[in-house]
Amino acid sequence: MRHLFQGQDPELVLFDLDGTLIDSVPDLASAVDKMLAQLGRESAGIESVRHWVGNGAQMLVLRALTGEQQPQFSDVDETLFAQAFDLFMQAYGDDAAHSSTLYPGVVECLEGLQARGVKLGVVTNKPIQFTHPLLDEFGLSPFFSVVLGGDSLPQKKPAPEPLLHAMAEMGTSASRTLMVGDSKNDIGAARAAGCPVVAVPYGYNHGEPIDAHNPDLLVATLDQLL
Repeated sequence: MRHLFQGQDPELVLFDLDGTLIDSVPDLASAVDKMLAQLGRESAGIESVRHWVGNGAQMLVLRALTGEQQPQFSDVDETLFAQAFDLFMQAYGDDAAHSSTLYPGVVECLEGLQARGVKLGVVTNKPIQFTHPLLDEFGLSPFFSVVLGGDSLPQKKPAPEPLLHAMAEMGTSASRTLMVGDSKNDIGAARAAGCPVVAVPYGYNHGEPIDAHNPDLLVATLDQLL
C-alpha cells in the first residue's frame, strides 16, 4: 500500500462494504427470495444474487424481477417495481445480519490502520438505513469517521462524487486517499476521483475477475495492506 504513496501511509482509506468488509450476499439473497415469493415468483438463489449485487438496492430488485444483468427500469411496470422494492426493503431490514459474515483480515486491517493514525471511511452503494446497523452489528462503526450510503448523495459509485465528498469531509485530497473495494464500480469511482485503488478478489464483481479492471494493487485479504 505504501508504495502507492511514495513510501508513506495515505491520510484516508475508504472501504466499500458488501463484498469487501462483509459477505452480505446470504442475507441479501434471503430478502430477494422472500420478495419474489410474496410476488408469486420463483426464488432467485444465492448464486444469482451474488452476480446482481453492487449497484444499489433498486438495481438489485430490478435484476431480480427481470433476471437480467443490465435491465432498464422501463422493462418493469412502475407499480410492480414499487411493490417489489418495498417488499425487499422490509425483508432485508428485518434480517440484514443473520447469515452475513466478516471476511478474514478485516478487523486486523482496520485496527492496524487506525493504530497508525490513518483516517478510515466507508463508501457503499447500500442504502444508508442498512449501512449503519450492519456496521454496528459487526462492531465496525468505531473505526470509521465518515460513512456514505448509496442514497446519501444523488450519485453513487462508479460516479466519483461519493469519494470526493468523503475526502472533503475528512479534509484530505485524492492524492492522499486510497479506495479499497471488490468491484469495477469501486475501481471506476476511484479512477474518476483521481485516487489509487486496491481490490480484493473474493467479493462481488458481476461474475467478472476483478484483476481484469486493473486495480493498482490486488490483495488476497485486507490485512495484507498493513
